[in-house]
Amino acid sequence: MRAPACFLLLLSLVAAGCGPTADLAKTLHVEDVSTGWFDAGIVDGKAKLVPSITFKLKNGSDQKLAVLQVNALFRRISEPNAEWGSAFITAAGSEGAPAGATIGPFTIRSDRGYTGTDQTRDEMLHNHQFVDAKVDLFAKYGPTQWTKIGEFTVERRLLVK
Repeated sequence: MRAPACFLLLLSLVAAGCGPTADLAKTLHVEDVSTGWFDAGIVDGKAKLVPSITFKLKNGSDQKLAVLQVNALFRRISEPNAEWGSAFITAAGSEGAPAGATIGPFTIRSDRGYTGTDQTRDEMLHNHQFVDAKVDLFAKYGPTQWTKIGEFTVERRLLVK
C-alpha cells in the first residue's frame, strides 16, 4: 500500500513541475520605471555615483510566478557589449507573484560607477568625460531560462535615496 502512495506523490510532483510556463517577455511587465545616478557616498576618499533603477513588476500571466528573480546588467553607452556592473534580486520567493498582481517597487544599483575627488556630484554628472549608461533587465522564475524584459537608459540625474 505504501509503494503506490509514494508513486502517486512522486507523479503529482513531476506533473506539477511540467505545467505550462509563462512567456516572461510577453507577460511580465516593467512599470513605474525611474532611473538615475545614486550617491553612494565616499569610497576610498572619493565621491561615488552608481547607476540605479527602480521599478514595479506586473504579472500579466494567468499563473503564479514562483521564485521570480531579476538580474540587471549595466552597460556604458560607449561600450554596448561590455558589462560594466550588475546586480541580482529575488522579486518573489516561494510565495510567488500572483497572477495579475503588481509587486514592488524594487531598486537595483550597479556595483560599479564613477568616482571623483575635486567635483561635486552634480559637477560629476555634467563632466565632459561622463559616459551615460543603460540597464538591461532579465527575469526568470522557477527552472525557466533568463528572459530579457526591458532596456532602459539611465537618466542623468542625482539620486540621494
